[in-house]
Amino acid sequence: MTRWNRYYQKQVDNKTMKRLVDEELAGLRLGIQIAKLRKQARLSQTQLAAKANMSAPKISVIERRPRDVKVGTLARIAKALNSELQIRFKPRAG
Repeated sequence: MTRWNRYYQKQVDNKTMKRLVDEELAGLRLGIQIAKLRKQARLSQTQLAAKANMSAPKISVIERRPRDVKVGTLARIAKALNSELQIRFKPRAG
């Protein structure tokens, strides 16, 4: 096992670090989903922003690294993408 693998395993075993990583991954999944839907709709970030009545840089930030995005913002993006916003809570395994 490499030093990197040992370090990584130690970090993942740390509950606080694991929670932070899980939160970061959840945000990244959200941004990826928005980018995928935008590309499927054949829209640029600028076009999506115009349809959602927001700035293109804001769309870029949400796709790259969503932080504290308001539900209303997500609803506007969903509507602009002709999609339905669904929020669900899923119990974690373990």
